[in-house]
Amino acid sequence: MAKTKYKEIYQKIKSEHQALFDQFKPIHEGYKADRKAFSQQFHAMGQELMDILRDAERRLCSSMERGQFALYSHKVSDKFWEEVKKDFSHIEMVGVRSNLD
Repeated sequence: MAKTKYKEIYQKIKSEHQALFDQFKPIHEGYKADRKAFSQQFHAMGQELMDILRDAERRLCSSMERGQFALYSHKVSDKFWEEVKKDFSHIEMVGVRSNLD
């Protein structure tokens, strides 16, 4: 069975930026365990990764948003981020400051 477009895009981004993904993985895991100790690294490196992921999402959905598939575009975007969250469950916390940080 063929891979869906959002999975293809995510795999392509992961392979192109493998070093960044590999560096961020232990920081992400550390942040899940101890927010205070890993907060600064998590937000700094996470922002770089988020910029790459948002650009990929934009490229994936940009042509759909203008036409009859605008509603579908939102669903594809959600599925793309679900795929990202399989690897990085706390990725949506990048840039969000709290009292725990």
